[in-house]
Amino acid sequence: MSIVLSGLTQYEEHGHEMKPLPHLYEVSLSGGPTGYPTLSAAGLPPLRSAPPKEFDGPGDAWSPEQLLLAAVVTCFLFTFRAVARASKFDYASLDLSGSGTVDRVEGTTRFTEIVLKLRLTLPNGGDPERAKRMLEKGKNACLVTASLSVPVRLESVIVVESV
Repeated sequence: MSIVLSGLTQYEEHGHEMKPLPHLYEVSLSGGPTGYPTLSAAGLPPLRSAPPKEFDGPGDAWSPEQLLLAAVVTCFLFTFRAVARASKFDYASLDLSGSGTVDRVEGTTRFTEIVLKLRLTLPNGGDPERAKRMLEKGKNACLVTASLSVPVRLESVIVVESV
């Protein structure tokens, strides 16, 4: 799974701010004894889901495992953006992919590790050491990673643009 995002979202460009906590999120699932269930949430397009090939699924729809990784990588990106903005830390782009290992531990099948591989590009004169601190801060402040019991590890490559 790879996500390449940089710059402000349309949401951020229009000056929207976070609403006071607590927040409530709702997702609905519709499905029968066979076939693809459909995930839905108010105002969003429906999303087809199925087990991955590794769990005898067709492998042609978003699986719960991929959705979890998608939640981790997107939350990390949005949190990193907020941390960078609050810290007045400039960066040119962030290329990010996430992988998760699923194994059986003490009789339970679960994620045992999630690795976020990222390439952060800084403008000319950028500070790689400060970038490492910003990335760690983003990981630690991410709502999704903070909600998981699985360890999340960063593998970072930091590049400074040349003149």
